[in-house]
Amino acid sequence: MHEVDTYKLVFIDGKFSSFLSSTTHEGIDVCLLSSVLTKPKYKTTLETYFNQVAKKDESLTSLNTAFAQEGAYINIPKNKIADKPIEIIYFSTGTEAALMVQPRNLIIVGENAQVHIIERHQSLNSNPVLTNSVTEIFADKSSFVDYYKIQNDVQSANLIDNTYISQNEKSHASVHTFSFGGNITRNNLNFYHKGEYIESTLKGITIIGDKQHVDHYTLVQHATPNCESHQNYKTILSDAATGVFNGKIFVEKEAQKTNAFQQNNNILLSDKATINAKPQLEIFADDVKCSHGCTIGQLDETAMFYMQQRGIPKKEARALLMYAFSNEVIQSIKIPELKQRITKIIANKLGVKMGFEL
Repeated sequence: MHEVDTYKLVFIDGKFSSFLSSTTHEGIDVCLLSSVLTKPKYKTTLETYFNQVAKKDESLTSLNTAFAQEGAYINIPKNKIADKPIEIIYFSTGTEAALMVQPRNLIIVGENAQVHIIERHQSLNSNPVLTNSVTEIFADKSSFVDYYKIQNDVQSANLIDNTYISQNEKSHASVHTFSFGGNITRNNLNFYHKGEYIESTLKGITIIGDKQHVDHYTLVQHATPNCESHQNYKTILSDAATGVFNGKIFVEKEAQKTNAFQQNNNILLSDKATINAKPQLEIFADDVKCSHGCTIGQLDETAMFYMQQRGIPKKEARALLMYAFSNEVIQSIKIPELKQRITKIIANKLGVKMGFEL
């Protein structure tokens, strides 16, 4: 249900599954990173892009660089539009030989090119597993990159996700992160501006319970004038779950006319739930529009009472309020089938059967 017609790169315990995958070299490259690493014709491309934007002083990123064996290679050439979304799926079994997997993705989107990408990490059983993932994305002039991360794993799975995005003039890169499952999840999302009139969009929804833990660490480095960034993260925590939002906007002296917005809203459904929020602005330019905000609270009891007075059961009323809380992020999903899939996951997380997509 709600399946998206995509090119697929499927990996099981870090090893490529050709049977489950659908790759292409027709106009665009959707293939294995390992195949690129061994072909001389890609040597210049690798020297230009591989490990060029990832932080070399970040320990887990360096560990990935040293031990990564496989991952996705996506190259959308100049003026090309990917005819359908690209899906990267990592399955893990947590067997003794695969207690830790380290996928590495390299994505290059050429001038005036466009692509939609979906990434998912999923355990096939309850064995403990740690995934240390690194993704480098290069958005060339006037390109459009639309990236979705779906994290809805079992509670024995742990994920560390480092994503680095380098944007050139007039490019637009958007990353949506949906964190619904797993034991400990850490998302490090870094945007670097390399030209004027760039747009960066960072949005996320986190809905967790039990003793789950999700971190979101974001950085947008405004280094050039006339650029925009928009961050909007929504979190719903129940039981003894813990959430962290540490968002940083860095505006360098040369980045005049910057427009940067950051918002983090959180709902705590339990006295034991914890949120640690730290929105940050570091501004060294004097002609900018920058704002950040954070709210932490509970569901509106007046709204709950109003809905129950009109015949909506308490459980469904709570779910409607939480869905409305998340809806601003959901509405910005540009793939209709994916939007339906996310709303279905949210309904399941909230424990109701409701047609939210209406």
